[in-house]
Formats: sequence, structure tokens, C-alpha cells
Amino acid sequence: MEKNKTLVLGASENTARYSNMAIKRLRQHQQPVVAIGNKEGKVDDVTIIKEHPEMNDVDTVTLYLNPMNQKPYYDYVLSLQPRRIIFNPGTENEELERLAAKQGIDVLEACTLVMLGTGQY
Repeated sequence: MEKNKTLVLGASENTARYSNMAIKRLRQHQQPVVAIGNKEGKVDDVTIIKEHPEMNDVDTVTLYLNPMNQKPYYDYVLSLQPRRIIFNPGTENEELERLAAKQGIDVLEACTLVMLGTGQY
């Protein structure tokens, strides 16, 4: 199976949140999305879950959690062995970036919404 699934970490049903906008925009671009948040819910056709399912087809992890809230997810995110992790504005985290780079995961400090809008995703 081709790795093109995106994991949105820090997903929210709140339409004012960038994670919510990113899920909608990813779906508009026909990207398969898994959304993990601290509350279960739904954004369009994507269910937000609280679990950490085992997956082996995650291409991109896009972060919408501040660095302190990322800590509990380090092992999980790294275990997914994504091709890249996008640290959206406000989520930059030297520690996780270093751990990811050590495992050969591309690290981007970028904005998923901008990348989608400019065709760089």
C-alpha cells in the first residue's frame, strides 16, 4: 500500500482551530487522514479518535500540539516511521525534531495549510 496517509495530531472539532482547517483541506485534496485529539469528535468525514492505533502506512504526521503536549506522543509518532513530520507554527520542538532526524524522518517547520495551498504538500 502506498504511504500517503496523514496523521493530524492535536485534531479539534473547533472550526477556529488550524487542525480543523487542515483536516478539511487535506480531505479536499483527497488525502487519507487519521485524526487524533484529546476529545473524540468528527470533522466532515474524518472521525477524531483518542486512541493511538498501530499503523504502518503513515506518510506525514502534522503536529498541532505545543511542545509540552507532544512529549507523551514521542514514542508513538516515532513508531509510525512516517516519511516526514510537519511542525506547524507554534509546535516547533528541537527535542522531537532531533529524535525524528536520527531515525531518518524528514523534519519540516512549515504550515500544512500553506503547503497545500501552494502545491508543496
